[in-house]
Amino acid sequence: MSDYFGQNGYSVRFGWGPMEAMELASEGACVVVVDVLSFTTAVTVAVEHGSAVFPYPWRDESARGFAAQHDAELAVGRRMVDTDNPWSLSPAALLAAPKVARLVLPSPNGSSIAASVRQGTVVAGCLRNATAVGKWIGGNGYGQPGRPVVVIAAGEKWGDGSLRPCLEDLLGAGAVLAALPVDDAHWSPEARAARAAFAGSTDVVRAVRDCGSGVELSRQGFASDVDVAVELAASTVVPVLTDGAFRAERPLRPRRRAGQRCGAGRGALRSWRRAPRRDHGVVLDDGPPSGRYGSDSGTAVWCST
Repeated sequence: MSDYFGQNGYSVRFGWGPMEAMELASEGACVVVVDVLSFTTAVTVAVEHGSAVFPYPWRDESARGFAAQHDAELAVGRRMVDTDNPWSLSPAALLAAPKVARLVLPSPNGSSIAASVRQGTVVAGCLRNATAVGKWIGGNGYGQPGRPVVVIAAGEKWGDGSLRPCLEDLLGAGAVLAALPVDDAHWSPEARAARAAFAGSTDVVRAVRDCGSGVELSRQGFASDVDVAVELAASTVVPVLTDGAFRAERPLRPRRRAGQRCGAGRGALRSWRRAPRRDHGVVLDDGPPSGRYGSDSGTAVWCST
């Protein structure tokens, strides 16, 4: 792909699918993969329950061998869920399934993108955790020169294998971008447009329910998966790809400064003096990207203040 399309002059970038993921990612980047229906929503649900989630691009017999190699359970297709195989790409099924330490989650879209990125840190983003992802990104110093943020809407595939851009992933990517505490001067026009699509939507939940992908799942009997996917800002977990698996990290409350009021908002940090701006339940840039961030294991990472 030509250098014209790499958005190289910007620290906040947006693109579609696996080709742009590879083109826009660079050393030192944070690549946020967004596949709302349903890979990254499923990843968020699984890591909330303590699982390490291994992405795998193919749902075939090789996935079973990959799971055995990693001593992990294998998620099956939605219609194959039973008592022996309760884990699947369905977020609703994962909510009801027994907790498992390691899970292989095959997906031809979001999972294959996550598995193919060779540079930077990969994060799973969706509507449920957009606020937490935005705060984690800012707190870890991304979105600045030399440390770009690359938000990738996974999209779906047409029958011939070509990319089908889909509304739910555009809105999910826009939600992540809207939550970034990054100065507009660093944004590409593509990233600005994706953010505007989310901010300008009058009813994100209804848009996802009524768009092609939402209707498809509902008519196939999986409306509950759409219900889970549109729980805006419901999760504070940030799944980060580490040693081949997504593992849970989450923003932690920064230290209180003298004279400062602290309050907990749903799915977001709210420790700065001014009230956070909200759009569709997602907190939009509610304060400076400073404070302490860490993982569920208790390991803390300090970002600059």
